[in-house]
Amino acid sequence: MTTPEITVTRTDSRKVKPLDETLLFGRTFTDHMFIADYVKGEGWQNHRIVPYAPISLDPAAIVFHYGQTVFEGMKAYRAEDESIRLFRPQENFKRLNRSLDRLCMPEVNEERALSGLLELLKVEEEWVPRLKGTSLYIRPFVIATEAFLGVAPAATYQFYIILSPVGSYYEEGIHPVKILVENEFVRAVKGGTGGAKTAGNYASALKAQETASAKGYSQVMWLDGVEHKYVEEVGSMNIFFKIDGEIITPAINGSILEGITRKSIIELLAHWGTPVTERQISMEEVAESFAAGKLEEVFGTGTAAVISPVGELNWNGTIMEVNGGKTGPLSEKLYDTLTRIQMGVVEDPLGWVTNLSAPLEKIG
Repeated sequence: MTTPEITVTRTDSRKVKPLDETLLFGRTFTDHMFIADYVKGEGWQNHRIVPYAPISLDPAAIVFHYGQTVFEGMKAYRAEDESIRLFRPQENFKRLNRSLDRLCMPEVNEERALSGLLELLKVEEEWVPRLKGTSLYIRPFVIATEAFLGVAPAATYQFYIILSPVGSYYEEGIHPVKILVENEFVRAVKGGTGGAKTAGNYASALKAQETASAKGYSQVMWLDGVEHKYVEEVGSMNIFFKIDGEIITPAINGSILEGITRKSIIELLAHWGTPVTERQISMEEVAESFAAGKLEEVFGTGTAAVISPVGELNWNGTIMEVNGGKTGPLSEKLYDTLTRIQMGVVEDPLGWVTNLSAPLEKIG
């Protein structure tokens, strides 16, 4: 793979890095960021790494008024041998392009985007934390920058990658979280933008999340937007159920985000000889399985949280305590295996990890 020309301008004022033990999620940012510009008819250009700084945009920029923006989320990990490792970044850039296409935005060159990320990580390598459970969160995003108040796709865009050293996404860490099933608001419907990672999906979810948080719940579980009965996903995670030995997750249907961790869990379980059923599953079925003593485990999957066991579901006031409110054996095994692969503690049997120390021509 040929490395594209990326100019690097280093800051002359390095930040003081916080202690690994004090890291929160998404509150601290590194010294540099990656930027590329797009002009209609000319394509992506001016790929560069520059000091982290505020973005200057025209008040009429389309991103502010019509929501043309998409983003991704992935992580870099420091292995025991001090190497820096990425988990399936190619899949993230593929999904970024699917989101861009849905929002009528120009796709990025996936190979060039990965090269830009790797170069940025080389500049910011010292920011990758070492403490167990920590990582460097990576946020690529694309925004429409043209100043125009007409409802139409923009002619100019910018592609950014910023980095943030993080601790655990949930205060609970790997301990089970409590989930409130949403019965009033809707996240997405088939044919909408639910399958894209775009800002509007998250803004529309805030009201329900605020209500859930006030009641002591970590996240909201969304139901389908038509019949309001079938489980779709949790605010920041895809969701899995283990019912009477069968592992079930809602099928990708156009309104559910196709998670990279979700895909990895399905592939890992298949590697273990444990198939996952991808299908519709209603909350009635979940409640009936709980009442019958067959709801063995529930867990969420996502880049930020990796694996989040669910200890309690609240559906219309019916409280379902899952596995006695404790982390189940399957959730724990999946978490341990996936994080050990990411950290280089165990073999990577499915070839998921990109090692920053490898030559660029061997990555892709």
